[in-house]
Amino acid sequence: MKTTEIFKNHTVLSFEVFPPKRTGSVETIYSTLGELEKLHPDFISVTYGAGGSENCKATLEIASAVKNDYHIESVAHLPCVGLSRADVLSQISLFGKAGIENILALRGDIPQGGECGSDFRYASELIAFIRERCDFNIIAACYPEGHTESKSIVEDIRNLKTKVDAGADQLITQLFFDNNYFYRFRERCSLAGIHVPIEAGIMPVVNKKQIERMVSLCGVHLPRKFTAMMERYEHNPEAMRDAGIAYAADQIIDLTAQGVDGIHLYTMNNPYIAAKIYEAVHRVIAA
Repeated sequence: MKTTEIFKNHTVLSFEVFPPKRTGSVETIYSTLGELEKLHPDFISVTYGAGGSENCKATLEIASAVKNDYHIESVAHLPCVGLSRADVLSQISLFGKAGIENILALRGDIPQGGECGSDFRYASELIAFIRERCDFNIIAACYPEGHTESKSIVEDIRNLKTKVDAGADQLITQLFFDNNYFYRFRERCSLAGIHVPIEAGIMPVVNKKQIERMVSLCGVHLPRKFTAMMERYEHNPEAMRDAGIAYAADQIIDLTAQGVDGIHLYTMNNPYIAAKIYEAVHRVIAA
């Protein structure tokens, strides 16, 4: 099933997982998937991180298992940095043969030195390339606080409109910790003529090092309520974990009350945290 169809029926709840590091075994992900399956997500997306063709292989294997073994709709991430047109055609052919109908089309991180070494400069080019050749459901990333490389919010919305016009069927946001950024972003999308489903990406933060990394990579704003939580509990791991879960649940409840299309939970391959959040919000989302 194309995940866009799910939004017609209810508020969507989906999860993200990532392949184990190259030094680990891909088998370790299956215990995580087994626990996530119990939470009845609408779909699970599988990232494609560092590691080249081997990581691509792991993404395919896991996304295929999600779809065919766990019988949950799967989304395979596909960043175009470093890929040729032939590489993309080969990859989407493998996705299709595995029964995967949904692709999250991304540019990906530019390597050090600033050279992409790719036939694609932007995610919009990858989206258009796939759309012209195949009937996948195509998902794109978006940034409520603006992409770090954009000169302005206006430019970022224009770039997003280009992705949607190129063929993106739905959107998933980067993580954020202040819901007001999401609400303003949603208004700008509507004004720009972007009318596809938008899922809010939520990441439960359970330690200070994790959030410092996210801020350095994504440039997300940390509201005072969030920083106060970090300062109060950073030296108490269990309290920090529980506070991070509560903060994420509070975000989700507020978003759901404001009519969000869906919630995409960045699980960090931690089924315990995903389960605790699910327990707190699933009745709210289903209402």
